[in-house]
Amino acid sequence: MYYVNVQDIRLRLDAIPDLAEALDKLSADWNGSTLQGLAQERLLHLAIETVTDVGSCLIDGYIMRDASSYSDIIEIIGGEQVLDAELAERLKALTALRRPLVQEYYSWPRGERHPYTPELAGWLRRFSEQVEAYLKKEQ
Repeated sequence: MYYVNVQDIRLRLDAIPDLAEALDKLSADWNGSTLQGLAQERLLHLAIETVTDVGSCLIDGYIMRDASSYSDIIEIIGGEQVLDAELAERLKALTALRRPLVQEYYSWPRGERHPYTPELAGWLRRFSEQVEAYLKKEQ
């Protein structure tokens, strides 16, 4: 019997609509200002933390193999068919941004819109839908 903390997962998934809305607006109104650059950094970071936190909850709850890194979290839940292969690959690439965002923030190109920014809202929405479908299937 598995103990999956669905409440913790849903708390994190409930943050996705706000993140997606902010990403859509930021992308549509992009002008390269410092404020927008900082907002973009935070949104990218929150997206990474959201998907990896949910992934960790799933891994722990369903006793999947232990993850060794942020990208490994996505690889595991992709391999367990929580996510489709295309989305798993995109989110795995997203997690590679964590280190530069968190540890090398001083050299992040704030004036440039990151290529993931216009697409990320859709990725997050798909992530939420696929996690919910997996939870429903497994309960």
